[in-house]
Amino acid sequence: MTHKLRQEALQYHAEPRPGKLAIQLTKPTANQHDLSLAYSPGVAEPVKEIHKDPENAYLYTGKGNLVGVISEGSAVLGLGNVGGLAGKPVMEGKGVLFKRFADIDVFDIEVETQDTEEFINTVKNIAPTFGGINLEDISAPRCFEIEKRLQAMLDIPIFHDDQHGTAVIICAGLMSALEIQDKKMEDVRIVCIGAGAAGIASMNLLVALGAKKENLYMIDRKGVIHTGRDDLNEYKQAYAVTTERRSLADACEGADVIIGLSGPDLVTPDMLKSMADKPVVFALSNPDPEISPPLALQTRDDLIMATGRSDYPNQINNVLCFPFLFRGALDVRARAINTEMLVATVHALSELAREPVPQVVLDAYNKTSMSFGKDYIIPTPLDPRLRDRIPAAVSRAAIETGVARITTR
Repeated sequence: MTHKLRQEALQYHAEPRPGKLAIQLTKPTANQHDLSLAYSPGVAEPVKEIHKDPENAYLYTGKGNLVGVISEGSAVLGLGNVGGLAGKPVMEGKGVLFKRFADIDVFDIEVETQDTEEFINTVKNIAPTFGGINLEDISAPRCFEIEKRLQAMLDIPIFHDDQHGTAVIICAGLMSALEIQDKKMEDVRIVCIGAGAAGIASMNLLVALGAKKENLYMIDRKGVIHTGRDDLNEYKQAYAVTTERRSLADACEGADVIIGLSGPDLVTPDMLKSMADKPVVFALSNPDPEISPPLALQTRDDLIMATGRSDYPNQINNVLCFPFLFRGALDVRARAINTEMLVATVHALSELAREPVPQVVLDAYNKTSMSFGKDYIIPTPLDPRLRDRIPAAVSRAAIETGVARITTR
């Protein structure tokens, strides 16, 4: 980051008032009568109604449009374990995106413990406040257990965006890229560099979309995750393959897809050259990808490339998923976010990319044209159609799978 950008970022967060979120009143408080309704004695009436039936909290409070963005700061962006307080600007930023893109209110909560049991109990005990909970920046493999156990305990959506939000956007982009390259999900061999939260979740969702486990090669710091290793946790073990391939270079030979979720400059031109015809490479390490797009495209002219950066085509950006996914879940008071809702989001995003791009999007990105193809495999975050399409698809899936409290839309 340049000195100028650093100073701009610090000033942005500090002025004219510190932080990026504030509480806003939604009811009038202009006179004594208003205050008597907002608090005592009038407030007693909704209290009694909620006591009779907890579902009335959705009618008389902001619970139904309120998401808790909760973290303990163990895996904040690319900064690592900086703790909950230092991660607060990121959690506030998540709240900004929820509000900006889906008009969802957020309380960001930073928990001062990284003990799994203490964290789970804390979230469980404050959960009645919320219509849904977005877990954020929790390290793997703890994040898998935390999410799974909380969802089993609670009857509101529990969603770890670093896992599932990333997975949804990767899968949506990959579905489009494979269609352009005339390949099928069930046939392709995929190399995933990185076996953390995003990597495992992406592989889980790819399998739900038709990819074959035996065609998925996950790479961690020790190389290929294979059945001969005795150092794998249960989440990695699920993707251990029987193979003689050991290194990243071995895995890339003949592969159709590389998904990078690790670090910069791990993929070499020689690795790209060894891939199958018409390959797909998602180099998602930020800010420096596993291989730079100019170098990759110079090496292979039959390549489809995506990164996590906004200054290259095909940005894999979680903001395409989580605000709209939660909007759809909250709209039907879903008890959970399940795989079917994730799959519905994937299909809705991929299908939207095939449609003509509105002029308002072209203007926002200073483009004269954008159309489905190698440089446009997924919608942009500023596409206004996302607000209608994604929540509707998610709500339908929630209703169809029986996790919605409201079943008519």
